[in-house]
Order: sequence, then structure tokens, then C-alpha cells
Amino acid sequence: MNKRTGLLLGVLGCVLCGCHVGPDYVRTPVAMPRHFKEAQGHAIINAKNTDWKRAHPRDHIDRGPWWKIFHDKKLNELEGRLNISNQTIAAAYANYCQAMALVDEARASYFPTLNGTISFTRQKQGGGATSFVSNSNGVTSTGTASTGGAATTQSSRITNSHTILFNASWVPDIWGLVYRQVQASEAGAQASGALLASTRLAAQASLAQFYFELRALDTDQQLLDATVRNYYKALQLTKNQYRSGVVARADVVQAQSQLETAKAQAINNGINRAIFEHAIAVLIGVAPADLNLSPRPLRAQPPPVPVGIPCELLERRPDVAQAERLMAQANAEIGVAVAAYFPTLTLTATGSFFGKGLSHWISLPALGWAYGPQLSQLIYDGGLRAATVRAAKAGYQSTLASYRQIVLTAMQNVEDDLATIRILNREAVVQNAAAADAVKALSLVINQYKSGVVPYSSVITAQTAAFTAQKTAADVTGLRMTATVGLITALGGGWEQCCTR
Repeated sequence: MNKRTGLLLGVLGCVLCGCHVGPDYVRTPVAMPRHFKEAQGHAIINAKNTDWKRAHPRDHIDRGPWWKIFHDKKLNELEGRLNISNQTIAAAYANYCQAMALVDEARASYFPTLNGTISFTRQKQGGGATSFVSNSNGVTSTGTASTGGAATTQSSRITNSHTILFNASWVPDIWGLVYRQVQASEAGAQASGALLASTRLAAQASLAQFYFELRALDTDQQLLDATVRNYYKALQLTKNQYRSGVVARADVVQAQSQLETAKAQAINNGINRAIFEHAIAVLIGVAPADLNLSPRPLRAQPPPVPVGIPCELLERRPDVAQAERLMAQANAEIGVAVAAYFPTLTLTATGSFFGKGLSHWISLPALGWAYGPQLSQLIYDGGLRAATVRAAKAGYQSTLASYRQIVLTAMQNVEDDLATIRILNREAVVQNAAAADAVKALSLVINQYKSGVVPYSSVITAQTAAFTAQKTAADVTGLRMTATVGLITALGGGWEQCCTR
């Protein structure tokens, strides 16, 4: 075996036996409760859990059209338009595509690079004071000259030269620098994909909540319009009583004031409705002027939402998955920083063809080549590499803390929404009963007023109480719908796949 072959085999052995410096990533377990504290009264998908759960995100599972649980055709239509035209989602998707391209960019470092140069030169070279012959670059020139002012004669030749040059270079990934860079890029791309899913889920949830809030305002508008009609009837009754000499002029003025106040509230309700309608238009990617939602009071009741065990949040919520992937990316960056301590081996090779014409390129005398390895090592950097490694390790600890905090926040979101729904459900029963009683009380007071038993101030008090009770009951229904959307979002956007896997 000659020296050249031995060198090549040695380099090949180093490449094949290359190691990956830096720590390998291990998913961090997170302490999880066995059940949600506020889950009483909700269907539980799974009752089995352990105190510690490793992060195995399943955010890539298609959540499906979770909004269809509300059985609202208009909402289904709007959600479909949002998924196509929402510009925030479009920007997040473009960022994801960019992150995927960065993965390919990192992987390209595994392979050698090859540069090629083709040149053509046309030149003229004149004669000198003495005769000469030059074979450089294929140029031949001769010349003679005389001194003392005598005439000078010279000859020259115009020549062409053609050159093609190849340069190849490869840095084998002996210490796993490229491997860790690819790992970091892949984790970053997966984090970007999770951010896309989180952005889409947030936009879908916002649309659903805005939609139900708008429909709740339609319910309020229906109630306000009915209240205006009832107050108008009360005013006519008071006027008749006044003409009959039963009541004073003050009663008529009070009834008139009550009616005008109700009209003002009915008009003012349109402000919030317009704002929600405009917000929905922007979410689905159209100008507010291009969207008109016909008024329709909210009739639906919130559907029951089955609740899974807490550890499923680690698999369902895209923001948790994003935080876990960022942790993996930070871990890989430690390896990138550690790899800077080790030498870099560069393999280079060059080849060239030269001639006065294209036909000379294929002749062996026109062929030139060179190759050889180069090993370089940074000897002193003033502590730069050590500081870089420390910074990378601190960055990992930061992402670890952020991940754990996001998990805690996710559990808080679910507990909050579970408590909200449970309490609102109880409140709805009581408030609906209160509204029914207030309407009955108003009817009794009006009859008493007609009989002259009570003053008109009692009618005003009963009217105000009835309107307030009915509006609160309607608002509670709207709050229950939006809280249900919030719970679905907190659970990661659905639960069907959790049931079936």
C-alpha cells in the first residue's frame, strides 16, 4: 500500500467513524395531575394517567372541523373561508416553508461543492528591442530594433486561449457539526409547523367566538326591539289613564322617558355588532364592506365537550408542541457550539484544461490536476468557544423553563374554561327562572297599575327588572357558547382522535 492510498483510507476511516459531539436530546418529563380539578360534570375520555408524562406531541394529527359540533351552517361556511383566505395563517405557512428550506440548506453541508470556470482570452503581444521567442500561453512573438533614431521593425501575433477549471471541496462531518445543525434546523421547522397549527387554531377559535358574540347581540337586539314595543304599549296605556283623569301628567312623562331610553339602547347595540362583523370579515380575509351577516338570534345551546386526561395536552396542543421542539433545537445548538473545539478537515481537488482551441481540451498535455487534504484547528480564541457553549446551555435551560411554563398555562386554560362552563351552566338555570319570574311580575304590576292599586313608578321598576333579567339570561347563553369554544381550544382543538387512537 503506497502513501497516497494509506492517506485516503485514513481519511475515509475518520469520516465513517465520525462521532456526534454534544448531548443527545431526551424529551423532558413533566409533572401532570391525574385529573382536572374542575372536570366534575364533564364526560371523561380516559381515566388512566401517571404523575409524569414525557412529551410526545401529536399536534400533527388533523383536528378536523371541530366547529361543526355546533351545527351552524353559517359558522361552517365562515370557518371554511378562514382556512383558505386568512392572511395571518398565510404568513405562518410561508414561515413554515422557509423553515423547511433551511433544513435543506443545512443538509447541503453533508455534500461536497464543485465550482466550474470557463474562460476565453484573445490577446496581442508586440515585439521588443531584442529578438525573443515566447511559448507562454501559446503566444509566439519575434522582433528587431535599431538605435540612434533609426526605424524600428517588429512582428506580433494575435492568439486565442481557452481555459476550463474545476474546483472541488468537501468538509467531512467527522465531529457531527453538520448533524447537529440539521437536527437544530429540523426541530426549528417542526416548531414552525406547530406555530402554524397554533396560529390556525387561534384564528378558528377567534372566529367562532366572535360569531357567537355577534349572535348574542342579535338576541339582545331582538329583546330590545320587543322591549321598545312593550314600552310603547305602556306609554299608550298611561296616556289613556291620563286622559281618563286616573293618573298625573308625570306618569306620561316617565313612560315617555322609559321608551326613549329603550330606543337608545336598541340603537347603541348596533355598534358592538358592527365591530364583531368587521372583525369576522378581517379573519376570513375580506374587506369589512364585503361581508354582511343577516341578523339571527342565538338559539343553539352549547354541546357537551368530553374532557381527556391532563397528559393529553402534551400531545394535542400545538403551542406545547412548539415549545418542546424549540427545546430540541436548543439542545442541538449545544452540539454545534461544542463542535467548534475540534479540528476541521477539508478535502480539495482541482482540475484544468488549457489550449489554444477547444480541440486542445481533450489532449492529455492540456490537463492539469491537484488534490490534497487540509487540517485546520483554532489554537486560541480568548475564551470565545467556551462562552458560546455556556450560552447554548443557558439557552437550553431557558427553553426548558418556557416549556414547563407553557404546560402549566395550558392546564390553567383548561381548568379556567371547565370552571367557567360548569358555573355558567348552573347560572343559566337560575337566571332563566329569574327572567321568567320577572316577566310574570311585570304582568302583575301592569294589571295592578290599570286598577289604580300601584303608582307608575312600580311599573318602571318591574319593566327594568324584567329587561335586565331577560338580557342577563341571553348573555349567559352567549357566554356558555364562547366558553365552550375556549375549552375546545384549550384542549388542543378537538378530541375525536384522542378517543380513537
